[in-house]
Amino acid sequence: MLDQGAPPQNPGQTAAPAPPGIGARLMRRKPVERLVAEGGQGEGGSLRRTLGLWQLTMISIGATLGTGIFVVLGEAVPKAGPAVTLAFVIAGLTALFSALSYAELAGTIPVSGSSYSYAYATMGELIAWICGWCLVLEYGVSVAAVAVGWGEYLNELLDGTIGVTIPAALSAPPGDGGVFNLPALIVVLLAMAFLLGGARESARANTVMVIVKIAALVLFCAIGVQGFRSGNYDNFMPLGMAGVSAAGATLFFSYIGFDAASTAGEEAKNAQRDLPRAIMLSLVIVTALYVLVAAVAVGAKPWKNFTDSEAALAQIMREVTGQTFWGTLLAFCAVIAIASVVLTVLYGQTRILFAMSRDGLVPKVFAKVHPKTGAPRANTLIVSLFCGVLAAAIPLGQLADATSIGTLFAFALVNVAVVVLRRTKPDLPRTFRVPLSPVLPALGFAFCLWMMGSLSAVTWVVFGVWMAAGLVFYFLYGYRRSRLAPSEK
Repeated sequence: MLDQGAPPQNPGQTAAPAPPGIGARLMRRKPVERLVAEGGQGEGGSLRRTLGLWQLTMISIGATLGTGIFVVLGEAVPKAGPAVTLAFVIAGLTALFSALSYAELAGTIPVSGSSYSYAYATMGELIAWICGWCLVLEYGVSVAAVAVGWGEYLNELLDGTIGVTIPAALSAPPGDGGVFNLPALIVVLLAMAFLLGGARESARANTVMVIVKIAALVLFCAIGVQGFRSGNYDNFMPLGMAGVSAAGATLFFSYIGFDAASTAGEEAKNAQRDLPRAIMLSLVIVTALYVLVAAVAVGAKPWKNFTDSEAALAQIMREVTGQTFWGTLLAFCAVIAIASVVLTVLYGQTRILFAMSRDGLVPKVFAKVHPKTGAPRANTLIVSLFCGVLAAAIPLGQLADATSIGTLFAFALVNVAVVVLRRTKPDLPRTFRVPLSPVLPALGFAFCLWMMGSLSAVTWVVFGVWMAAGLVFYFLYGYRRSRLAPSEK
């Protein structure tokens, strides 16, 4: 007997497929071909391909070189003693393993989203969102952290030239003896002004600043080595391997930014060829300079005499020469150097949010491109103001550690992504391949987890709160507005 309540069916008609469950929607992947095809496209305009290998390498060096040596060294030496040089090497190895994975993925998927886009293509939307949220922590918060150190060197420069410094109330954040860090806000706003002019103009300014800071570090080594005392290396590892590990985790902040070239994937002239080269070349240059400068610094000054001053190199120059001129000159170069880090890291943050906005996971305003400059103007204004206020109100140490843990988590995902893409898309053209895969990506993943474990419990709590806030935002906004969602209805 027929069921009288059953709806009539036309012969040959098939029932509509059931909508995907929540698990399937969280794991939806964006095809690599679609990621590449959408490259450069924004709301109301497109990004312009104006950057070559030289500019991309300078962006990567500009975003990396300077922060750890000019700013964080004074915090790391008391943790590791003379073994801070070893801590730099360990942090550099961790960055190297991840850089190899970045180089392969940047040449395969040359888009602005960096590891966020790589995760979207390999591990699904939820993991991509988590990675993108970590990148917001890496780039956005590190802009603020670097800006804090800029104010320290600006005061060194003012003191050495005109004998006046900015009062502590206006040059340090709450908790560090101040009320509002005005210099930190100023340098972010200056970087914003360059970025609003477009990628080409920003790249030119960054190149000049990178040359200045490389010259400054070479000058420091040439003068600092005159005060070198081999006895400063006695008791090389006074706090044991635990101290080296803790210093390495802090110093990993120094390597944040080598992946900035990958955020320029949609503004590179030949992204597939130049991005891998720029990433690897910049990391080699930066690591060599870091280790050399750290070795000279510890040799010229007993490690117990280091303080947590963000202007440690300028102090060493002054102590070695007995003159204020060289310290003042280094402070001037550091002001330029750290400004370039702010500029390039801020650039990377805006491009990551551009990619996430284009995918529908954050508001559309971040993907709007100004037709005259080819830059995401509203995106740049919003991010700059947020980072500037953050820099003016939060102490450096808390910012640096929070940035490191977010970066390490994102890097760990990149090492996984390169292995997954090798298995799911083995025939994709690759301009660079990680050697000994999956061994080296596995080492990169393990190193990232090890260094994350070396960070303090407070940093983990901050990271947990940050991730919880990100998941709330995703489920309230991005989950429903994802550009992949309509194709599943």
